[in-house]
Amino acid sequence: MLGRWQPWHAGHTELFKKIQKEHGQVCIMVRDVCGVNDNPFHITDVRASIDRALEDEGFINGIEYTVILVPNIVDVSYGRGVGYTFTQHDLGEDIHNISATNIRAEMRKKGEL
Repeated sequence: MLGRWQPWHAGHTELFKKIQKEHGQVCIMVRDVCGVNDNPFHITDVRASIDRALEDEGFINGIEYTVILVPNIVDVSYGRGVGYTFTQHDLGEDIHNISATNIRAEMRKKGEL
């Protein structure tokens, strides 16, 4: 899973659960974007929110998943069959309507950010 996770939310958790069930392991790659545009959360905070959410679902970091910091990846390119795929999962309208942009706006409104 590659993303900013600014912040990690229920939609991300549902996507994680689907991927983890299918593959048995997940690498959550956090793009290094803290302070760039509207990305206020530091990697430490992002990691902590991911761990809290997934621990609440019974997943253990280092066993079912790992979290790594990656550069601000904006494109994934390949030239031939490389042994992996790109998959978009349909999680339903309710999950797809969850927006980290809206969550950040609400956090600002409440003075939490």
